Amino acid sequence: MNSTLMQWSVLMPEIVLATGICVLLIVDLFVRDSARDLTYLLAIFLLAGVAWVLIGTSPDHTVQLASGGAYVADGLARVLKLFAVTAVATVFLYSRPWLRSRSLHFGEYYVLGLFGLLGIMVLASGYSLLVSYIGLEILSLSLYALVAFDRDSARSAEAAMKYFVLGAIASGTLLYGMSLVYGITGTLQIAELQTAIAVQSEVVGLWVGLGFMVVGVAFKFGAVPFHMWVPDVYDGAPTPVTLFIGTAPKLGALALAVRLLVEGSAGLASFWEPMLAALAVLSLVLGNVAAIAQTNIRRMLAYSTISHVGFILLGLVSGSPAGVQAALFYTIVYVIMAAGAFGFLVMLGSRGQDVTELDDLRGLWERSPWFTLMMVLLMISMIGVPPLAGFYAKWWVLAALLNSGYVGLAVVGVLTSVIGAFYYLRVIRLMLFDNGGAATTAGLPLDLRVVLSVNALLLLGIGLFPDRLLELCAHAAALI
Repeated sequence: MNSTLMQWSVLMPEIVLATGICVLLIVDLFVRDSARDLTYLLAIFLLAGVAWVLIGTSPDHTVQLASGGAYVADGLARVLKLFAVTAVATVFLYSRPWLRSRSLHFGEYYVLGLFGLLGIMVLASGYSLLVSYIGLEILSLSLYALVAFDRDSARSAEAAMKYFVLGAIASGTLLYGMSLVYGITGTLQIAELQTAIAVQSEVVGLWVGLGFMVVGVAFKFGAVPFHMWVPDVYDGAPTPVTLFIGTAPKLGALALAVRLLVEGSAGLASFWEPMLAALAVLSLVLGNVAAIAQTNIRRMLAYSTISHVGFILLGLVSGSPAGVQAALFYTIVYVIMAAGAFGFLVMLGSRGQDVTELDDLRGLWERSPWFTLMMVLLMISMIGVPPLAGFYAKWWVLAALLNSGYVGLAVVGVLTSVIGAFYYLRVIRLMLFDNGGAATTAGLPLDLRVVLSVNALLLLGIGLFPDRLLELCAHAAALI
């Protein structure tokens, strides 16, 4: 009995979140439009409760569901869940003024965001192909609905339709790959899959199934050549939804890649590592080159996201604990940077007029010097300039590549980072040295100003004192 209670206690974060979502749905039915802040506050309190449960949960237990270990609560899962909860809370804090200014402050936004978080948490702990797929679908369906959240916007509806169609194809591809792997190995459990693949690593059907799974993972990351949805969705979705898609789901995609490839398919590393390397190089090159040509800031950041995904995949190419540590560290730092960059756009659009073009940022220094400085910190961190956190994120990925003998990939990473510096510096130039533009931060709520300031300064703090986060990532990677 005690063993059963202990096992179910590891599931408490998901149980608390799922129960809270149901309560939030019921409460929101009786809340008037003028009192939607109650739904927002309940969502924030729920996230705080989930974080408290996560912190108090032991990270080294395996929950036995059905036969075998289908669900784990190890160090990797706990780190991903904690940062996912923090990212979603930050997204909600950024989003409220924007939603209120456009009469879109509905409870559905928070409920769908929490459902997406539930999917990320299931992905983080899923130790079965089936459980991982269920978590992915929970996340994906939430994101499709969020993109179409503004029902009066034709652009949002078009973006949601594109995202849904392409996402459905990718999900089908992933599921087909899983079915092939299951048909050959006879197991769905990640732990048993490791042994089965080691024995049958020469079976061609296994290679095909793994190839389909890599395609599914690449789509969820938004890696080239499966990136077609990224610019359109980032540009067409409401800005707070773009903020959501650009942050927390990347943690879920990393969990999916680590569970399926690094852990489950370690015996076929010689097959999937070259595939990830090719995807990484294509993402780095196309993402950075295409971003240079953009005049729409959201599309520029979309291609920037693709290039950063390339770096995350480079970390996974080595397949070693050091590589997983570097990829995890990079993903966390990227989520913080993306939250700040897209949060900055949400903040500038919270007075009723969206900032979409780079020219809108001209002369922002004269109107909002402090927040211009915060955006400069975000851009410099994305370039990878010390002492910002983005520098250490790239440094550890490159170090993992060099230690594994991938000198050519490390050179590509450095060269594409130099190319990427151009469009980030262009944003800085427009804000500091050009005149014109209409964007301003005047009249915005204090809490929004504080959140953005903390968000940007956190990158400086992590850059000056990276050891604690590195140790956390190292501990999580060592348990794999």
